Amino acid sequence: MANTKSAIKNIRKNQKRRLRNRMYRSRAKTAIKKARRLIEAGQLEEAREAIRVAYKALDKAAEKGIIHKNNAARRKARLMRLYNKALQAAQGTASTPSS
Repeated sequence: MANTKSAIKNIRKNQKRRLRNRMYRSRAKTAIKKARRLIEAGQLEEAREAIRVAYKALDKAAEKGIIHKNNAARRKARLMRLYNKALQAAQGTASTPSS
């Protein structure tokens, strides 16, 4: 347990920051999960909007230093790569004539 006033104050500050950081991190993770779920379900229009929300959440977390900017960039790239792959698959099946 902390003894000095400043150490006690630092504990309070760290607790507030931890909770705030957890909120932004959780928000980003939830947005990514939702986007992935929609992509896997083939709902690409809804997925596009979910990806936009996920991008915003990741950028916000990176901006506040909760996650590293390269970590946010990597997650966004993976999400977009998954979306583009699903989009190509959907367009590929749509353009293939039925035999």
